[in-house]
Amino acid sequence: MGNLTKTVFIFGDKKAEGNAEMKNLLGSKGANLAEMNLLGIPVPPGFTITTEMCKIYLEEGHDKLISIIKNEVTASIKFIEERTGTRFSDAENPCFVSVRSGSRASMPGMMDTILNLGINENIVEGLIKKTNNARFVWDSYRRFIQMYGSVVMNVRAEAGDFADPFEEILEKEKKQKCYQSDNDFNAEDLKNISKSFKQLVKKSTGKDFPNDPWEQLWGAVTAVFESWMNERAVYYRELNNLPQEWGTAVNVQAMVFGNMGQNSATGVAFTRDASTGEKTFNGEFLINAQGEDVVAGTRTPRQITTEGSRRWASLSGIGEDIRCRDFPSLEEMMPEIYQELAGCAQMLELNFKDMQDIEFTVQEGKLWILQTRNGKRTGAGMVKMAVDMLHENLLDEKTALLRVDPKRLDELLHPIFDQDEIIKACCIAQGLPASPGASSGRIVFFTEDAQVWSSKGENVILVRMETSPEDLKGMVAAQGILTARGGMTSHAAVVARGMGKCCIAGAESLKIDYKQRTIQTENLTLKEGDWISLDGSTGKIYKGKLKTSEGQLSVDFEKLMNLADQHARLKVRSNADTPMDVMTALRFGAKGIGLCRTEHMFFDDDKIMAMREMILADNEAGRRKALAKLLPMQRKDFEDIFRLMNGLPVNIRLLDPPLHEFVPHDEKIQKELADELGIPHEIIKKKIESLYEFNPMMGHRGCRLGTTYPEISEMQTAAILEAALHIKYEGIESLPEIMIPLTGTVEEMQIQKNIINQTAEKIFEQYDDRIPYLLGTMIEVPRAALIADKIAEHAEFFSFGTNDLTQMTYGYSRDDSGKFLPMYLEKSILKHDPFQVLDQQGVGQLITMAVQKGKAGRPNLKIGICGEHGGEPSSVEFCHNEGLNYVSCSPYRVPIARLAAAHAAINEENNRSITSRQNASKAICFENYHF
Repeated sequence: MGNLTKTVFIFGDKKAEGNAEMKNLLGSKGANLAEMNLLGIPVPPGFTITTEMCKIYLEEGHDKLISIIKNEVTASIKFIEERTGTRFSDAENPCFVSVRSGSRASMPGMMDTILNLGINENIVEGLIKKTNNARFVWDSYRRFIQMYGSVVMNVRAEAGDFADPFEEILEKEKKQKCYQSDNDFNAEDLKNISKSFKQLVKKSTGKDFPNDPWEQLWGAVTAVFESWMNERAVYYRELNNLPQEWGTAVNVQAMVFGNMGQNSATGVAFTRDASTGEKTFNGEFLINAQGEDVVAGTRTPRQITTEGSRRWASLSGIGEDIRCRDFPSLEEMMPEIYQELAGCAQMLELNFKDMQDIEFTVQEGKLWILQTRNGKRTGAGMVKMAVDMLHENLLDEKTALLRVDPKRLDELLHPIFDQDEIIKACCIAQGLPASPGASSGRIVFFTEDAQVWSSKGENVILVRMETSPEDLKGMVAAQGILTARGGMTSHAAVVARGMGKCCIAGAESLKIDYKQRTIQTENLTLKEGDWISLDGSTGKIYKGKLKTSEGQLSVDFEKLMNLADQHARLKVRSNADTPMDVMTALRFGAKGIGLCRTEHMFFDDDKIMAMREMILADNEAGRRKALAKLLPMQRKDFEDIFRLMNGLPVNIRLLDPPLHEFVPHDEKIQKELADELGIPHEIIKKKIESLYEFNPMMGHRGCRLGTTYPEISEMQTAAILEAALHIKYEGIESLPEIMIPLTGTVEEMQIQKNIINQTAEKIFEQYDDRIPYLLGTMIEVPRAALIADKIAEHAEFFSFGTNDLTQMTYGYSRDDSGKFLPMYLEKSILKHDPFQVLDQQGVGQLITMAVQKGKAGRPNLKIGICGEHGGEPSSVEFCHNEGLNYVSCSPYRVPIARLAAAHAAINEENNRSITSRQNASKAICFENYHF
């Protein structure tokens, strides 16, 4: 562990050994407690045991930890005694402490806390004489037994019983006495409850409840360190990408009591509204209570401000006379305390330059601040606070941008469920949150049914084992998509994100029966037409219909996005295939299209028949006849897109999927197709069977199709360039970029390049006009990255298709990896799902190599990325650092990528500044060194 010279840092009496800059060592709570003392805020004295000691405990155990910290902790307890005029374990004048966790990042409620430590029955009697308040003393003791018994001695509910055994005792006592709340207990009641609690501990553990305050302290300290690895803390860290190696600090602080009578209270205050971001001081408190009572929900908390109290009463249907009598605000009840609290809150926000979440206690008319931290907030609140604080000159532009987490912007862009609905809802299953948003609809299992029901005005959820391009119409018609198979980059996930539709994928616990048209869970069977609701932000599936509200883009959001563009170097494009996609992308600020998948255009009613006719043709002449039907239709698609983009670049990928995806596999539809084409069903069936491949995603697709059937590449090139020429005559500029998919050899690139250029020259000669276009390729095969310098001699741009590049590098099937990836993540075989977060060590090295080789072969090579990683913040930062020109993502992720691009540029500048200062410091040290 190195040289551990200091393991404990004290604070109190407006002095401290730490400060706000020491969060890595003292945790956020400990650093902020030290900082508040330095600011003169009234904080109970205490000390912080460093995060390094958490690592010692977890690696080497209890005895090693105590041997290291014992002397410093003993001295620090004396420091608290001196500042409070009390003595630890003294019966007549006892010193009580709280023991709390404190990681460097806030993890509210995830780890454990012990209050009122230092009390025992002997001390109870002495304290009653000192305070003449038996109820307060016995209430404090029963709370301590409950907390310590649960946290340190592991007295929990037995298997199959979900009730807290301590709470069961409380509820039983309340029922017998006909009490409404814990506050109704008198001193004698609480004494009996404390006795019952200790009996429970003895019965559950076989051990007596500890009386020695020092034994209590060591048990609490190690239990808090232990709680760093509890299930909820581990899950929270995984959810928020917080490293396990950080560890938690332990904060030991003199107790102040909010449960000493009607002139005592406890509460939580916020310097701004955490939901809306409005600059409004707000919060809740309880009279004669301790901290856990405010969040427990057993008593109705009151509002801190009078304005907030009136608003709360109005929403609750409570009249002003009843509000004043039963629910007065802190501002009304304790005006001097309120003014002091408001002053502390203002001082803390100005010092930390962020919205503060403040815990406070009033003990017999004196205010104490127990904790401050940067408050959690909604995505909308995050944006408003950042913009407001910029205007208030609390933050500069770069800090304001860094203050907003790009991922949280999703909350503003998609519908969300009302929180009151969520509380009441029945969750029936969990899947992968593949595309955010919230949607409710009736269950349908087939594309045709989704269209029919939707045409009648019904909201539907398309439920499939997995989706394919054939389901596109059903996905368009549906409000949400649910699949039992597939991952975050499965067909359903990618297409849904592009549409901005809610999608949950890989809900493997669901048993879907197409014949019976039912979904089965462990305890429930749902049939076609039943209502379900999907939360695409959490992956939770609910029974029934839940109310949603639309995400609104505020003026502050637009200001933030414009500011992000000013600081970003990396441009953000969108993956878009339809005019609706394009309009959404432009609304969210896309600077071009980075991937237009032409195959998605072939599934419309008027095109799919010609496409199938082309596939089923026996010879080139037959294929060309069918393609001639497709040409004007595809040309119109491109004209519509070019008009909307109006001079912005449009990257168009030539046909990529294997042909089997376009033909019907249902025998009934095959027969209908045979009748329409005038071909015997058996011939069509045989032809479709011939298209079967063992591994179609690595088979006859991409440039391999264009090489086998050059007429396909010719038709698509003609459609693109003719569309560009047509809108040129309308006075609209277009910037087409024709992209060859799946290139793995130079020869493939050359063949396709020749086909495209020769076709282009024919078109230009025919129209007696020209338009500029770029010709490039998609790097999605590892071999293409290895020979990128050679491919770049024939390509004007590269676009990394990271979905397939990840799939081929790992050898994981995107659609099947859901069967093992969760286990890989759970066992830390992988830190992240590589289909969600770019694998920088493996796939990233291929990208780095391809960028370097590609620019060596063609210095002015334009390079972008068009996989779903293009909208993931850490992946965007990687693309910035590698010098890419742009990233492209689904329309609803464009704002996330824009902000992430700004973060990447600012972080690069900040790191460069730090390095420069470090180098300057080294130079000064060198000059001052005398040999």
